Amino acid sequence: MLLHLRRILAGLLALVAVGVAVLPADPTVDLVVAAHDLAPGVPLGAADVRVVPVPPSLSPAGAVSQRDALGRVLVSAARSGEPLTDARLGPVDPAVASVAVRLSDAGVVGLLRPGSRVDVVGAESTVLAADASVTAVRASEVVVLSTDRAAAHRLAAETLAGPVAVILR
Repeated sequence: MLLHLRRILAGLLALVAVGVAVLPADPTVDLVVAAHDLAPGVPLGAADVRVVPVPPSLSPAGAVSQRDALGRVLVSAARSGEPLTDARLGPVDPAVASVAVRLSDAGVVGLLRPGSRVDVVGAESTVLAADASVTAVRASEVVVLSTDRAAAHRLAAETLAGPVAVILR
């Protein structure tokens, strides 16, 4: 009788083991995260990102694939392990360039955040760039703006002579 019970128990344990082996694992999605602390404005390379499997409920809205992240720039710094989303990445457009400018009124810097749209005005009320996008805000007077390449060149040249002003859109 005892031998018979052992065989039944062994059979049941074998069935449980087979059931556990064939059950699907919890579903995961690939999430692209920063491989190390990343500075804004630097194109992302393969060594800058890594892919980690996470449950779908932990994947943020706008998560990007590794292919979509490579070559793009962050609009603000990212810490190691931080998920990368479309809102954190700058445009892919090769006709767009970013330039750091010093503002004449430090108080305006507090009104700006990444994604803000501004017009940039230089000396003599000259519009240097229209509808530029703020990609980063640094220190108390420096703002990184993304705009078309020609306007970025004008901004860089003008800021050599002195600070510029922005008009909020």
